[in-house]
Amino acid sequence: MASPARRARDLLSRGGPLGGLVLLCAVMAVLSPSFLTVTNFFNVGTQIAVILILALGQTFVIVSGGIDLSVGSVLALAGVVFGWATAVAGLPLVPALLLGLGAGAAAGLVNGLLITLGNLPPFIATLAMLSAARGLALVISGGVPLSPIPEPVRELGSGDLFGAVPLPVVLMLAMWLLTAAILRHTYPGRCMYAIGGNEEAARLSGIGVGRQKILIYTLSGLFAGVAGLLQTARLASAQPQAGFTFELDAIAAVVIGGASLTGGVGTASGTLIGALILGVLRNGLNLLNVSAFWQQVVIGAVIALAVMTDTLRRRRK
Repeated sequence: MASPARRARDLLSRGGPLGGLVLLCAVMAVLSPSFLTVTNFFNVGTQIAVILILALGQTFVIVSGGIDLSVGSVLALAGVVFGWATAVAGLPLVPALLLGLGAGAAAGLVNGLLITLGNLPPFIATLAMLSAARGLALVISGGVPLSPIPEPVRELGSGDLFGAVPLPVVLMLAMWLLTAAILRHTYPGRCMYAIGGNEEAARLSGIGVGRQKILIYTLSGLFAGVAGLLQTARLASAQPQAGFTFELDAIAAVVIGGASLTGGVGTASGTLIGALILGVLRNGLNLLNVSAFWQQVVIGAVIALAVMTDTLRRRRK
């Protein structure tokens, strides 16, 4: 009879990220009686909502063979622009929302232009935007949180649907479905895989690689804008320091979910599973009263293990 360690290894090998999530949930359920409750599951969903939305936008970029280090700062910029529009400029809700989302999309557009027209590597272009977007958020806000936030937006961060499902979870799932539809059923989605698989072959096949990259990074910025509005709703204020290091969690969720940093591989479902693994791990460690410092160590080890497992699985194939 196979040992528990052997069964766990087989599950990880066959199921990949999903097998790892099932195994992690089983371990946490044994270690903490409070883990397997509906309330706790909704807590996990609420906690990962912002990160997952960022990660879904990051999925477009990583599938196409790029990287976006700016999404955490763009999240803060979008939230601050929205907060300024409502709290300082006194604009109605809908124009303020459009300004916040537009700020995120504009930052992504600039990333795409720097990469395609400026011939900058994605790492450098988005690293520059990481600094610039954060600086703009601080300039616009004066370095202080902006409030009050309109009630409908605050309700998005703390309300629920039918008295049961938290609204952040509803928004998160809607963005996940949108991402899956774009990747599976649209021409830009197919172009992302083609560019990530072999950019030169994609160009020779007639794909406008430059235009598609601009669209990809604009989408990533737009998703960061949505995440920024949700984060603002949850905090009930627009904070220029929001989203600090969130880009690292977003990239980790995509990689843990099975995407390849070399491009051409990745799915919306994989990113969802990757974000759930991070959320379940943090939630379980909190329930077990593990220090936040040790949590970072454990999460780093999980990321390394996920990448090594994926590499070994690909070599066997």
